[in-house]
Amino acid sequence: MNDILSSPLAIKLRGKFLQNEPLAHYTSWRTGGPADYVYIPADLDDLSLFLHELPSTVPLTWLGLGSNTLVRDGGVEGVVVITQGALNQLSQNDSQEIRAEAGVASAQLARFTARVGATGLEFMAGIPGTVGGALAMNAGCFGGETWRFVRMVETINRQGEIKIRPLSDFEVHYRHVVRPEGEWFVAGHFSLQIGDKEKSLNDIRTLLEKRHHTQPTGTANCGSVFRNPPGSYAGRLIEECGIKGKYIGGACISEKHANFIINERSATSADIENLIANVGAIVEEKTGVRLIPEVCIIGRK
Repeated sequence: MNDILSSPLAIKLRGKFLQNEPLAHYTSWRTGGPADYVYIPADLDDLSLFLHELPSTVPLTWLGLGSNTLVRDGGVEGVVVITQGALNQLSQNDSQEIRAEAGVASAQLARFTARVGATGLEFMAGIPGTVGGALAMNAGCFGGETWRFVRMVETINRQGEIKIRPLSDFEVHYRHVVRPEGEWFVAGHFSLQIGDKEKSLNDIRTLLEKRHHTQPTGTANCGSVFRNPPGSYAGRLIEECGIKGKYIGGACISEKHANFIINERSATSADIENLIANVGAIVEEKTGVRLIPEVCIIGRK
């Protein structure tokens, strides 16, 4: 650790610091090369100390559940901070406000809010990622979007300073959020309505059953690959082009839902990236619609 964390304070860190760590272990596609370093903080205070000690010249990348990220086969330079299983605190501030840290799974947040009698976030049971990722991209499904329920957020910067920011500090768009430069989400505060616990839990069960029947759950995929274009659906356009089941290497377009790409035959990240590009080119050629990927592609080729 001393090669990038030379301060004596570094010995106070309580998280896990790993070198040359394969990122395939941390992504839902199960592909990707190694990170130079991985840090899994013990908690938010530990993360703050880590960032305070990390030299500003070291590249920094964040991963939650890795469900919306394609890590290239060459791996990632610098440090990758893993929030899943780390920033995992959930609390009820009052009957209508829930605080969730960035590493909390979106589905976990949905179930927690339902069980305490708050309603609004049931749709998050269908989002295969963390709260941090949902905040970063305004994740949504089944008609719901994350930022409709956000009251304020907590961010952290490279110096390890934690800030509480109001909605007015952000530009929120469809699957994209513009945030203050050099800051990352570490928690969200969600304003909800008092609801019927049993109805909310039943709604979650219904949504998960629908997801199971319409999406390739249980496979190595990242969720939706492309954003839905205005007035249409990416999956429908891909299906109309007749390329369901198309392979490049070990990656294929799901037969169940055309906006999903599956790692079915020990695919490489290059296989997946090439298939994403190929699908986009075919759809644009045949329909005139340019599909925009939801997937964040990071790392060295």
